[in-house]
Amino acid sequence: MRRRAGLFAVLGLSTVCAWGVEPAAPQSVPLAKDVRRFLEEHCIDCHGKETAKAGLRLDTLADDFGAADATRRWTKVFDRIDSGEMPPKKRERPAKEDQQRTLAWIAGRLEEADRRDRPPAGTTALRRLTRLQYETTVRELLAVDSDLKERLPEDPRRLGFDNVGEALQLSSAQMEAYLEAADDALDDAFVRGPQPTTLKRRKVGLAALGKENEGMALDLEDAAVLFSQSRIMPMGVLGSTHSNGRYRIRLSLYSIQNQGKPVEIQATIHRGDASPTLIGFFDAPPESPGILEFECRLDARDWIECKPYHFPTAPAARTLAEYKGPGVAVQWIEVEGPLGEWPPASHQRLFGDLPLRPAKAAGQRLPVVSPNPASDAERLLGAFLRRAYRRAVTPAELQPYLDLARRLQEAGQDFEGAMRAAYKAILCSPDFLFLQDKRAARDEFALAARLSYFLWNTTPDEELLTLAGEGTLSRPQTLRDQVERLLNHPKARGFIQNFVAQWLELRLMDATTPDRKLYPEFDLALREAMKAETELFFAELLRRDLSVANVIDSDFSFLNERLARHYGIEGVNGASLRRVSLPPGSHRGGVLTQASVLKVTANGTTTSPVYRGVWVLRNILGRPPDPPPPNAGAIEPDIRGAKTIREQLAKHRQAAACATCHIKIDPPGFALENFDVIGGWREKYRVISGPNATLKKDGPKVDADAALPDGRAFRDIDELKKLLLEEKSQVARCLTEKLLVYATGRVPRFSDRAVVNDIVARIQARDYGLRSMIHEVVQSRTFTNP
Repeated sequence: MRRRAGLFAVLGLSTVCAWGVEPAAPQSVPLAKDVRRFLEEHCIDCHGKETAKAGLRLDTLADDFGAADATRRWTKVFDRIDSGEMPPKKRERPAKEDQQRTLAWIAGRLEEADRRDRPPAGTTALRRLTRLQYETTVRELLAVDSDLKERLPEDPRRLGFDNVGEALQLSSAQMEAYLEAADDALDDAFVRGPQPTTLKRRKVGLAALGKENEGMALDLEDAAVLFSQSRIMPMGVLGSTHSNGRYRIRLSLYSIQNQGKPVEIQATIHRGDASPTLIGFFDAPPESPGILEFECRLDARDWIECKPYHFPTAPAARTLAEYKGPGVAVQWIEVEGPLGEWPPASHQRLFGDLPLRPAKAAGQRLPVVSPNPASDAERLLGAFLRRAYRRAVTPAELQPYLDLARRLQEAGQDFEGAMRAAYKAILCSPDFLFLQDKRAARDEFALAARLSYFLWNTTPDEELLTLAGEGTLSRPQTLRDQVERLLNHPKARGFIQNFVAQWLELRLMDATTPDRKLYPEFDLALREAMKAETELFFAELLRRDLSVANVIDSDFSFLNERLARHYGIEGVNGASLRRVSLPPGSHRGGVLTQASVLKVTANGTTTSPVYRGVWVLRNILGRPPDPPPPNAGAIEPDIRGAKTIREQLAKHRQAAACATCHIKIDPPGFALENFDVIGGWREKYRVISGPNATLKKDGPKVDADAALPDGRAFRDIDELKKLLLEEKSQVARCLTEKLLVYATGRVPRFSDRAVVNDIVARIQARDYGLRSMIHEVVQSRTFTNP
């Protein structure tokens, strides 16, 4: 595919294809006689003109390995034979040497096709920054807290990930969104007024709670006590107005009359008519004071609300002294801000030590003063361009931005305005918006960017760029040291959150809302704990290099009181999640039985063994089933309990075209039927019945037993886990493939299978440790030279 004409005026770029080169012409390889004979003897009966089971016809399979459809079918043939799935076990098995010879021939042709389609050395693979990467990168470059990703269109997903290059096109609408996002970020970065006065104020007792709680709080000697979900308004401590910036909020509080347990506090930010933004859930410790502290960015009209979560109905004011229910005692509230140095870090990133001209009148902006605009522009734009392009830049690359700034100043624009235009142009340029992987020789700067976006989800820092400039980053030991440094840095949280959200599809957490009648216990605190459990669990595997077998089953997880109560596990108190040893018989352990996964694999009303089964095959075992045929039909949920999902599926599987796939899909899905829409354990289904649509929890009994395609039977999820643990190398292989897709941002080729197999073999001696796996991914040729 040749690059198209009709370039964007701003970017000099059209909608971008994955490779900016013409693919090699398809080549035909004669079908070996032994291979043809193998297919005729073992495959054509089921996959010929009259049958074509599973929609796969082999009697017309072309030997043209340059054609996409033929390559796809040959890959499927290879996989079915290699796994032993085909020929079916009820048929005569082929001789081992015949099978191996056939597989070797197919593999050789597929790898040749990979090499032909691979772009020539020196060409550039373009991978656009995702909207999240754009936001994190701009924040890093400008030292701002700007919320930018919501301004940009959703990124399309390929293979479950939103950073795969061939899917990341660039439209004119997206270009307009980038221009607006760059303006927003620069608005936040530029100094617009005099240095705001930093205030630190504290109020004590009833005065801290504010007028809103007058008559609703009990005044103790050392604190004011709330027995209801009344608002605590920290911003009232500062008064009615405050400046934009970052603030530190501290509350000294404790719980009383709560059986020695903490009281959970919910903190949110309110911005006009928008839905509140959750800051988090915190504990008011029992009986003795503790400090609740957090920082957040606030604009002038934002306000913060803290309140007890899930308190009973408030008592009457006249009975507060006699009330025996739980309460939260607030000693004092302290607010400090705006925080940070002056001029702010954002100013220093853009203008270094250049001074600000004092305003002549109140309300005027403070423009940057440059004694030598030409040399200052060259110095500042050169340093910024290197960071934005993530590599060394040439004078020729810098010159257009210098020319832009100069022309604007000649037209009457001041230095600051001209520099803003140049910075905006950089933030919308192709070399900023796209990660460019040059393959002529090892491009150390491309490697630095690939590593940083893999493990930090943002631009490389100065150490990575310095190593790249020295040409030493690609050395194996240096790479290993840098992986350790990046994983040990707080920014690695970006990798954990983003990878887990995509691999396990946790981005769909809010795609459905559990039916209020069927699941009245679902709330925001539970939802937040669900997601945090999975992220902390993955982080623990990574930190301690634990086996990826823990994905299937583990003897620990991360729980707080709300989630532990949901799981029926006792002895966990408070809002903070911590590592908890799972008691025998809890049915928990591993990722499969975490509430976050169980929620995203259900709709708001019912569960589906089909959806959950496909999820397990695709994301845990790496054996995704074929797409359903167009006439497969759908199974409508029955929340009144007349028919169980198993009964509905039994009828569905009577069709031969459906049975072929469902024999693989349904078993893991049936095993998970003991978990409801929000991940709670159930022995019976919940149903809505009667004229008043009453909730009943004693519907039809859940039947979770099934058998895997190879005949191994199980009764429930606990027994299925034991069977899956016999295939932990396959779990490691699946996760390795997912990490490679995420790390390189490209669709795997057939030839990458050898790389995956090599990685899995290397980490077997370390019991398939997750951290070891990431090291091997980074050291692989697929990552270092994609």
